[in-house]
Amino acid sequence: MKNIIAMLILLGFLFFSYNVVKDFKFGHDFISAKTDKTKISKDRSELAGKHYLENNRKENNSANVVTSIVVSYRGFDTLGEVTVLFLAATGLGVILSRRKEEEEEESSTQDDEELSLIVKTAARILFPMIFLFGIYVFIHGHLTPGGGFQGGTIIATAYLMMFLSYSDFHINHSVFKAIESLSGITFITIGLVGLFTAGVFLKLNLISMGTFNTLFSAGLIPVVYIIVGFKVGSELTAVVDSYRENW
Repeated sequence: MKNIIAMLILLGFLFFSYNVVKDFKFGHDFISAKTDKTKISKDRSELAGKHYLENNRKENNSANVVTSIVVSYRGFDTLGEVTVLFLAATGLGVILSRRKEEEEEESSTQDDEELSLIVKTAARILFPMIFLFGIYVFIHGHLTPGGGFQGGTIIATAYLMMFLSYSDFHINHSVFKAIESLSGITFITIGLVGLFTAGVFLKLNLISMGTFNTLFSAGLIPVVYIIVGFKVGSELTAVVDSYRENW
């Protein structure tokens, strides 16, 4: 039964992917050009890059062109990247959960030793600052360099510091799994809404574009990056904690 369900999901995904790309006219403007393949490929890249730079403000109203490319023009590809991260985190979690405990544990004074008060105090002070900086990075991804992946990684780094500083520091995996699942479902839902309403996955003109170069601008781009930031942060933090507990 599980194999049948998996095959149906795979066939549905293939059918969906085919319908997304079947009408794309890849290289249409250069098919008739009497040039070699290298020249055609170069022309395609120059055409795409020129379009992004010239039309980004009109189409996305984002001050960061790179963000527009990742979340808007290449939104479907970003879905693939998020999926790869999810599968990697899930696979690692499964491997770690099945790891058998050693019958005879070697005595390790390093694990039993408490870190100095200076290290612990510094970790407590720096943790909220690093966490807040991670949030700042993905909230302002449409204005400055950064975004959801970078901000989520920074948040996971803050938790890693706490894991290293306190041997008894743990997270609630149920909460982090809920955050990760909710973020992923919301991301896909927004993408599908754009696909069915505008014909483009993750179409970002569903809400007001706001005022250029301000926090409330670029339509859904900052919203998507906030979702990605929480998803990446929760996944990486859970992976690090699972690795620490099962290794």
